Amino acid sequence: MSGHSKWSTIKHKKGAADAKRGQLFTKLSREIMVAAREGDSNPEMNFRLRLAIDNAKSLNMPKDNIDRAVARGAGTGGDAVILEQISYEAYGPGGAGIIVEALTDNKNRTAAEVRAQITRAGGNLAGAGAVSWNFENKGLITVEVTNGDPDDVALEIVDAGAEDVEVEGTIVQVTAPYESFADVKSGVEALPGINVESGELALVPTTLVPWTIKVQCKHYVCLML
Repeated sequence: MSGHSKWSTIKHKKGAADAKRGQLFTKLSREIMVAAREGDSNPEMNFRLRLAIDNAKSLNMPKDNIDRAVARGAGTGGDAVILEQISYEAYGPGGAGIIVEALTDNKNRTAAEVRAQITRAGGNLAGAGAVSWNFENKGLITVEVTNGDPDDVALEIVDAGAEDVEVEGTIVQVTAPYESFADVKSGVEALPGINVESGELALVPTTLVPWTIKVQCKHYVCLML
């Protein structure tokens, strides 16, 4: 009985991990598809696509999945699909500004789902420009220092064109200007004794709203599920 129970627990955990992995691969595939559709299908000529593929590889997404996503986005695969990237602006509990970015093949369905999720968490959708003024496009890179002093590496990263760096143990969090992100990322990757864990383009708030009420934090956790 004990052995059966142990196997059931292992099986349940594996199933949950597989489901989470599948959701992650779906998200990565969609980002690759949109990048391939909006630019060149050759990652050497399309930085956004190269970034999406690099992220997928770093998370162990199979090469076949990556190639299939590129083909679908470029419209060359047998199951090519048209996806649109859309964004919504909203106010969350406590008045914090939220920007939701989505990839969808059905804008009406996605709008309804986003509205329902935000309302359930105690927020409300806002008009275009209501909160986006408080966000800036930035390039974000997470670097692990495997050999050397993280503070020295951080200085080298600044010399490579980074806008800001934060050192946390052996991890260096890098913020780069949107316009020069490709050059900064290439410069960082060329540094010895480091491992680039991730790189992404993101909207970064210029002003933060502190979460001082537990109820608000609970609502924001619901939004992220």
